[in-house]
Amino acid sequence: MSARYPDLAGASVFITGGGSGIGAGLTEAFLRQGARVAFVQRSDASEFCDAMQAATGNRSLFLPCDITDRAALVEAVDRAAAAHGAIRVLVNNAANDQRHSLAEVTPEFLDWSLAINFKSYVHACQAVIPAMQAAGGGSVINITSISYMMGNAGYPIYTAANSALNGLTRSLAREFGRDRVRVNALAPGWVMTPRQLEKWVTPEGLAAHLARQCLPDTLSPADIAAGVLFLASDASRAMTGQALVIDGGVVVTG
Repeated sequence: MSARYPDLAGASVFITGGGSGIGAGLTEAFLRQGARVAFVQRSDASEFCDAMQAATGNRSLFLPCDITDRAALVEAVDRAAAAHGAIRVLVNNAANDQRHSLAEVTPEFLDWSLAINFKSYVHACQAVIPAMQAAGGGSVINITSISYMMGNAGYPIYTAANSALNGLTRSLAREFGRDRVRVNALAPGWVMTPRQLEKWVTPEGLAAHLARQCLPDTLSPADIAAGVLFLASDASRAMTGQALVIDGGVVVTG
């Protein structure tokens, strides 16, 4: 990661799902900028924190949390702020793209998927934005996906939540812009995380996807982290209510 953002040094950053997949790349990227990073996820991330401290010289604060539990998420935000100061950057990253057909969607599955992929984003914004207002500004980054732009089948509730996040992003950008709280979305393409490689990446499927990209290279978490750092920093101070796509050129926006 060659870009440096001096304003992120010492900044209080809160990331959901920051210990694995794309989230792990985000945590590492902010640590290398000198930020004070707190993140939540359900599974234990102590070894990851140790590895990141050894690699970056900066240690993150891991807070075990089920993001579908609103009270637990708010408590984690409060604990992060107590340790690192008022949160200046929120990255809503945690999601679950469990495959499903419409016929398989039960009321329970619908509630579960929306709780992870949409409601947790709302709850995290509610928890951090008042402090950002009081501090004179901040940056919220909602990680979505290009899946809804592509009209992909196979996970309709997930793509519906992704689409809803863009509406949330634009409305919150308008509501809190006068307080200099910026709210943007970032839509990754197919990123080669361990979960994707284990569950869904096949040679044939990857070849077909790369054929749709303008660029010939696969995407890594570091590619997404580069965009998140830009949206978090003052380098994007005039940017809000937008959806930044990093997908190698699968969808073309504008």
